[in-house]
Amino acid sequence: MLANASAPCSDGRYGYGPRALERFTPLLLIAVAAGLAFALCLALRPVMMRYALARPNARSSHRQPTPQGGGIAVLAGAFLALALALAVVPLDASARQALVLVMLAAALLALVGAWDDIRPLSPALRLPLQILCVGIVVFHAAPELRLLPEALPLWAERGLALVAGAWFVNLVNFMDGIDWITLAGLVPLTGAIALAGGYGLVDPATGLLAAALLGGLLGFAPFNKPVARIFLGDVGALPLGLLGAYLLYRLAGTGALAAALILPLYHVMDSTITLFRRLGRGEKVWQAHRSHFYQQATDHGFRVIEIVAQVALLNLCLVALAALSIARPEPWSQLACLLAALALTGALLRRFSRRRARP
Repeated sequence: MLANASAPCSDGRYGYGPRALERFTPLLLIAVAAGLAFALCLALRPVMMRYALARPNARSSHRQPTPQGGGIAVLAGAFLALALALAVVPLDASARQALVLVMLAAALLALVGAWDDIRPLSPALRLPLQILCVGIVVFHAAPELRLLPEALPLWAERGLALVAGAWFVNLVNFMDGIDWITLAGLVPLTGAIALAGGYGLVDPATGLLAAALLGGLLGFAPFNKPVARIFLGDVGALPLGLLGAYLLYRLAGTGALAAALILPLYHVMDSTITLFRRLGRGEKVWQAHRSHFYQQATDHGFRVIEIVAQVALLNLCLVALAALSIARPEPWSQLACLLAALALTGALLRRFSRRRARP
């Protein structure tokens, strides 16, 4: 019989059944999701050209009308591949139910994003719908998780998780402003958590979800490379933010809170600092703008490919620091890794905020 893939081993880690690994490895899951996403991008691009064309404006980073909606292909490819994996890899009922709830919440948020892409929603409607989807994940897909049980009561921790999840959904959307930058952020993140699943550091369901998302993003990547032929759109950025937040929440629930804080640090710092700056200037923060550090970099002489390459390189360094924080669980080591991550991220933000010197 196949081993129960969601049951921890004697050392406290999680393990896949050996025959399941032979029949459907995480690498195969990534390949299937990538292939499906690529094929769907090809098939859907003519429809996007007709019904979901993003036209450049004063705040845009692109110069030509470009179809948006590539997130449909990313999610569909990832979820179809994940469904195939779940037909092979044995998970207990609670793990399957959690995955189904997360995918349903992401699909609902994708509908909100699609609506917003075609006919912009007011913030008064958009934000409650986002909070509803995050609430499904926090209260129903991961009800057993506690991150700080000794420091916070359950209601306070759940409230913070709800706020943090809603902010992560929005910041991924805010940061999706130039070609490949969302991939530069989410590919290292999903790859790291998929790898953690392979080593039994997170539960198998989380590892499979990360691998499926990684594949979907890789299949979309050729269409989004500078100069992009397809954008993710809100239909992709919003649910990807939700799924990214869920993966980080599951990672933090294993005791790797420092790693979960380190992995998304560039996107979090760029968007959060920008938000507070705009609030300080009295701007309407729900309106489009060009104040993010990566947007400043395009105005300061950096090419798009240079920006995303530096963000990707930083994120690979953050993956290494996150791994070190897991390998060395002592409090001083956790703090040192977090401080190093903050220093590296701050240095890149400072670099982007200054005009590039030309010879």
